[in-house]
Amino acid sequence: MKDEIRIGMVGGGEGAFIGAVHRMAARLDGRYRLVAGAFSSDAARSRASGEAIGVDASRAYASWQAMLSAEREREDGIEAVVIVTPNHLHARVARDCLAAGLHVVCDKPLATTLAEARALADVARISGRLFGVTYTYSGYPLVRHAREMVKAGALGEIRSVQVRYAQDWLSEALETTGNKQAAWRSDPALAGEGGCIADIGTHAYHLARFVTGLTPHLLLADLTSAVPGRRLDDNAQVMLRFTNGARGLLWASQTAPGNANNLELAVYGSRGGLSWRQEAPDELRFAPLNESPRTIRRGDASLSAAAMAATRVPMGHPEGYLEAFANLYGDFADAVRAHRDDPQRAAQASAFPTLDDGLEGMRFVHAALASSREGGIWLPLRDPAIN
Repeated sequence: MKDEIRIGMVGGGEGAFIGAVHRMAARLDGRYRLVAGAFSSDAARSRASGEAIGVDASRAYASWQAMLSAEREREDGIEAVVIVTPNHLHARVARDCLAAGLHVVCDKPLATTLAEARALADVARISGRLFGVTYTYSGYPLVRHAREMVKAGALGEIRSVQVRYAQDWLSEALETTGNKQAAWRSDPALAGEGGCIADIGTHAYHLARFVTGLTPHLLLADLTSAVPGRRLDDNAQVMLRFTNGARGLLWASQTAPGNANNLELAVYGSRGGLSWRQEAPDELRFAPLNESPRTIRRGDASLSAAAMAATRVPMGHPEGYLEAFANLYGDFADAVRAHRDDPQRAAQASAFPTLDDGLEGMRFVHAALASSREGGIWLPLRDPAIN
């Protein structure tokens, strides 16, 4: 369709979990069309991956550089690029795409180091293009409702923020068994300087910031590798101090047996508390002070406009991960279409996680690693050495 946003993808070839998720999310509301890709660094695999998902063989390229060069010459060339490679390529690919005048959607973390992320941010700001980072969990309707509740003062002054993201899939040394996902996530050359703290800790950190509107100014971290021989952290415990005086605790682990994808957030204030779990995303627990706790359900007509706009089906019909992901793509589509008419105001058109959110995640990773290396000391997130 004429109004569809034409996208290319870098990475996400056959067998790649997250590439398929991005493709499903992008097409869920009919606002994008995947027309090109460099799905693998191997030309034959890239072509086969493209053909398997309906991309013309002539537009399934052997490298992202070849894709950018060829698409630039087409009248129907791509407008935006989705980056779903291992972490070490995020910044390199993104810089080239921005230089080619394309909007970018990038998986987290933004880069492998804070210095690399800051350099990318400079390029992105100069380019004038849109840059989205897929912090997926901010796309859930009840997460957006929780954010509106905090803004409206339903919890009063925020006093405590507790967030945990626990998995168990790396409880054994899968990286030594041929598991590709485990191998690159455990390799500093591919994953970057952070392991679990960057892979899922940044999701937890963004969720806490998104809902509360608060950003910590101090942290103390203890990062460990529970599996012998593992080169990157697989367990992270981080204490946080916020500028309003609130305290926070973040735990992220990929070696916690019995946890599949257990992301939980609890926020407590002077007038009440709320809690939400990603594995039961259609329910939000709200406990007003001195009143019985109540369960808020997705799809209820009394929810905020932000929550209802992110809801597709009536209450009782479960919505989950793919729909949350699609909400981010919907937000980004709003901004891209606004950019066509008014580039200066486009970034204000919707609420997708931005380059600044990705950069803040890298500050968090860098500071947590620095604190842990020093034996667990309090460090400022805004210190020149951190930023």
